[in-house]
Amino acid sequence: MPVEIPEHSVGLVTPRSVAFNAPLLLECGRTLPAYTLVYECYGALNAARSNAILLCHALSGDHHAAGYHHPEERKPGWWEHLVGPGKPIDTSRFFVVCANLIGSCKGSTGPASINPETGTPWGLDFPMVTVRDWVQTQAQLADHLGIDCWAAVVGGSLGGMQVMQWAMDLPDRLRHAVVIAAAPRLTAQNIAFNEVARQAIMTDPDFHGGRYYAQNTKPRRGLALARMIGHITYLSDDAMRKKFGRDTRGGKAFSFGFDVDFEVESYLRHQGSSFVERFDANSYLYITKALDYFDPAAAHEGNLAAAFAPATAQFLVISFTSDWRFSPARSREIVQALYTRNLQVTYAEIASHQGHDSFLLPIPQYVEVLGAYLARVADEVGA
Repeated sequence: MPVEIPEHSVGLVTPRSVAFNAPLLLECGRTLPAYTLVYECYGALNAARSNAILLCHALSGDHHAAGYHHPEERKPGWWEHLVGPGKPIDTSRFFVVCANLIGSCKGSTGPASINPETGTPWGLDFPMVTVRDWVQTQAQLADHLGIDCWAAVVGGSLGGMQVMQWAMDLPDRLRHAVVIAAAPRLTAQNIAFNEVARQAIMTDPDFHGGRYYAQNTKPRRGLALARMIGHITYLSDDAMRKKFGRDTRGGKAFSFGFDVDFEVESYLRHQGSSFVERFDANSYLYITKALDYFDPAAAHEGNLAAAFAPATAQFLVISFTSDWRFSPARSREIVQALYTRNLQVTYAEIASHQGHDSFLLPIPQYVEVLGAYLARVADEVGA
């Protein structure tokens, strides 16, 4: 049954794809012989080609940031709250582009794609990719679209890392950098969470060394467990307490066994099982490793300000008080480094109780700050 599309949605959208046939030299030293990017566009590019915004997605995100793929789709794009006509990322003023990362599993080339040398899926033979590699592919997409300079590059979490890499590597190709709920590098604790998640996947008997495609199976238990671990870190203790407390499932008495007793257990199991149906385990391994590797200051003896030396963009940095995975302290490190470089930076610390997931939600102060900043960007570029 068709769903009534909300008034301020971008409406029905169709993913696009582009094949790049030239070899891509990756930061790991290997070369990807060719690759495909899947992406979506919202709004219209102006005559001066000055009003384009690039959205960079996070770990489990994809190119489908807003709108609906078909009239029966009940769940819109992952940033539907923020992208659309009259919304903070205003598609009545901006031409918005969002591309799926290589290494992912939502259409762009990744471990589940066919290796042209073998005629079988890459699996763990796929080369390791990094945030810098993703920026390189996004720049090639910009060339394909005829966009010399983005009005802004915007991203949350892992997407925010891509924004920073853009500002460092290609400073002449973006005017504004919007870094949301991100960090200049992962802490040891964050790396540890990622490793536990990867081990859950790789020790699943159905993993088969990453070649589970040939076995017509997938490491369901491991990937579900990885998602459950990750999801706990995306929420704050306050959010979990308000959402679930110690409520038992359906108000029933304890089972005095290992059935699902608490609502939070039921929620996590649902999150895990649903994730298995929409994400590839090998992609989860690759993208979490790219997260771990991101540390631009490492090439400058730990000096983040030195890493930002090439940057010329103006910055908006946003953090959330309850985000303990990418805490406000990590955002303030970014801000301090930008100040040290005498770059123009606006910083907002948003009060929230939703944890790291806050960057995906329509929190009023967040919406107001992001909308006001991007409205000024639109005025600046004549959008």
